Amino acid sequence: MKTLLAGDIGGTKTILRLAQAETGQTDRPLPPQTVLYEVAFPSQQFSDLVPIVQTFLSQARQAITDCPDPSHACFGIAGPVVNNTCELTNLNWQLSGDRLAQKLNLQTVSLINDFAAIGYGILGLTREDLYPLQTITPDPKAAIAIIGAGTGLGQGFLIPQPNGQYQVFTSEGGHCDFAPRSPEEFELLTWVKNNHQLTRVSVERIVSGMGLVNIYQYLRSQYPDQESPHLTQLHQQWEKESCQAERSIDLAAEIAQAASQQTDNLCERALQLFVSAYGSEAGNLALKILPYGGLYIAGGIAAKILPLLDRYQFLTAFQNKGRMRPLMQNIPISVIMNANVGLMGAAIHANQL
Repeated sequence: MKTLLAGDIGGTKTILRLAQAETGQTDRPLPPQTVLYEVAFPSQQFSDLVPIVQTFLSQARQAITDCPDPSHACFGIAGPVVNNTCELTNLNWQLSGDRLAQKLNLQTVSLINDFAAIGYGILGLTREDLYPLQTITPDPKAAIAIIGAGTGLGQGFLIPQPNGQYQVFTSEGGHCDFAPRSPEEFELLTWVKNNHQLTRVSVERIVSGMGLVNIYQYLRSQYPDQESPHLTQLHQQWEKESCQAERSIDLAAEIAQAASQQTDNLCERALQLFVSAYGSEAGNLALKILPYGGLYIAGGIAAKILPLLDRYQFLTAFQNKGRMRPLMQNIPISVIMNANVGLMGAAIHANQL
């Protein structure tokens, strides 16, 4: 058995997992893992990742009899990773895989982008972890694509290898230009550009948590009489806190909830525009990669608004690619319901080190 340390490192919280993986089974591309211990820590209360890991391992040794020491570690990080190093601006942390390995007495430490971790995590998902949107049998020899709207818009893909494993690639596709498809989306594009004083608008400005807020703000500027008193109050409070490091109101979540409950016309319209743009961008990614191995919807939004994906025709927007519609109809699509997919992926990659 090999003992592994995996982590999902974010600006708000850091989740660590100690796991064991079977060894010596070369005929299995994904050896099964057993989770030994898992804890979440508030990232802001620590000056570096090292003391978090040290605290975690100390707690694990107290909780587990004959707790094994990890030999390899992988941390998925919400930020760019270059040459196994990463600087987290939200935390003022400067991480290096070599430094972490030395300080923590580990053989190997790999730092990967959080969306790369999701890519590896897909390999460990079961049917119970997925909600199918387009049920097609996946081609095991074809590429896999990932898209996920959350704080930003992540994209990536996996390519199958001759040994049965996959190589994971990240992408900055969320920063491609937003391509409006209707007069209303053209007006939205112009409003976002003018309101934020931009020379261009990326798709992430529309398809993400902040994108949903942008869509809502555009609509309330056009139809102020349609906003409910409750959302007016929430928006005013949200704007008052604009200079604070953290707002007390998650306006995107409030908009989504009101749309789900059908209590606010503007919120429903905002989600309709959001879901349609999300489906269209997922289709754009699929056209470039042709992921007959599956397209997976990750991120913190889709799993929370499943009924709205159907109500506002995510799949229709995905398939609406003109002559390419038959290709789009043959791509398996699933929403990832397991919130720990990135942590799973970090553990899977740690076992490959």
